[in-house]
Amino acid sequence: MAKITVYMVRHGQTYFNIYNKLQGWSNSPLTQKGQQNAQDTGAKLAQTPFVAAYCSDTTRAMETAAAILAANQVSHLDQPVTSPFFREEFYGYFEGTDMDQAWYLAGAPHGMPTFADIVAKYSIGKAKDLLKAADPFHQAEDNQEYWARLNQGLDLIKHNPDLHDGDNVLLVSHGNTLLSLVERFGNGKYDVSQRPANGSITKLEINDDEIEVSAFNVQ
Repeated sequence: MAKITVYMVRHGQTYFNIYNKLQGWSNSPLTQKGQQNAQDTGAKLAQTPFVAAYCSDTTRAMETAAAILAANQVSHLDQPVTSPFFREEFYGYFEGTDMDQAWYLAGAPHGMPTFADIVAKYSIGKAKDLLKAADPFHQAEDNQEYWARLNQGLDLIKHNPDLHDGDNVLLVSHGNTLLSLVERFGNGKYDVSQRPANGSITKLEINDDEIEVSAFNVQ
């Protein structure tokens, strides 16, 4: 496969973002600010030629991707390819729960009352495992389940026959998903204890099976 650059964008602000609620597979609408996030990012990327575009199948991601593509002046893409592979982590019982409360329930029994505490001592992957363990239904995704799904999304991009050396790809996804990718492929260069801003840009350089983060949370 040729070397390609993936421009990963976090979707625009939603109401659940304002309310500090976990928003994995559940969904809430873009706020007015969230719509502006998408338009602002579209303006920044208006002269970036995209050969392919992807996003998760949540409306917050699809609307953000559509706004970015509509603003692009050098691509010929009307709509992104949508896939559940690019969804946010599934939080199970904790979907829609106050974010701080959910991570407290997951980490506090182990001496780590916040998400940042868990990440500092272990990793984002460990945070996924602890949240599943705390879920009374055990339906939240653990780290292995999460990556089994997301890796299928990465394979969608890697095996796209229309992509050639030097091409650019747009991917609109989610905060924890961006952090998970940066933790795995950022070589420890970036702070993954805080979520990237809505509408921010993170770049992945993909060359066959080699993936490297070249920029994170650019606003």
